[in-house]
Amino acid sequence: MTQQLTLGPIPFHWSADMRRDFYARIADEAEVDTVYLGEVICSKRAPFFEADLPEIAERLEAGGKRVVWSSLAEILLKRERKATEGLCAGEDGRGVEANNAAALRHLAGQPHRVGPFMNVYNEETMRFLAAKGANHFTLPVEMPATSVEVMGTAARALGVGLEIQVFGRASLAVSARCYHARAHGRTKDSCLFVCEEDPDGMPLTTLDGTEFLVVNGIQTMSRTYVSLLEFVPQTAAMGVTALRLMPQMQDMVAVAGVFRAVADGRVSADEGTAQLDALGFGVPLSNGFWLGEAGYRRIARAS
Repeated sequence: MTQQLTLGPIPFHWSADMRRDFYARIADEAEVDTVYLGEVICSKRAPFFEADLPEIAERLEAGGKRVVWSSLAEILLKRERKATEGLCAGEDGRGVEANNAAALRHLAGQPHRVGPFMNVYNEETMRFLAAKGANHFTLPVEMPATSVEVMGTAARALGVGLEIQVFGRASLAVSARCYHARAHGRTKDSCLFVCEEDPDGMPLTTLDGTEFLVVNGIQTMSRTYVSLLEFVPQTAAMGVTALRLMPQMQDMVAVAGVFRAVADGRVSADEGTAQLDALGFGVPLSNGFWLGEAGYRRIARAS
């Protein structure tokens, strides 16, 4: 079976114009099968672009892409609970990815997807959620290949889809506080949307100047872009049915083209890796989590 290539929801605060242009190009040019839409990090950002989402979804579907709506990863306010309830009520939940237990409450008994923020780390959790209607799981990015293989066996037995992130910054944590605002001397409630100034995340360095992490509003992310391109050929046999690319301030059409070619066997993993490196991201790549090592590391496949 051909693996699906998916594009995760934009985690950053991009302007409405930037989002429209980005998705127009994805719809017309990108070799992806499914696109996840919606705000997953900060509900305060949603009013800037949510009016455009129906038109964006329509254009993506006209371009042959399936649209799935992603819920917030953290829900603290009454308006966030109400928005999540409304999201889950659409399409009887069939096109919704739950990233918070509040969404699961509204989706129980209906077909739905479970996103990476739900932290499904073991087969028993997968079985429990599948019995409640979940039919597709995206695993946390820090899970090593050995664990993904175990989850793949369980997914096959349950007849559910299994997705992993194969490109983009790793989400490491979300917080009730907004460090992005705090770093600019502001509070979360009076942030003035300063995160828009960092469309690929705000870099952090250690006291000695070493590049370390990236902050995106309430989210902490890896400094590196995760890339599992060289391991894509083995993932199908492990039970992985979908490969997720996370949007970055890069040529995501080109990125998708390389991953699609390797997944289809038209290009070898080594050749594809060389093509990905040639895109010149200006950001280091990593695969440490996949190999059970420190996540920021990039380890040669042979070792």
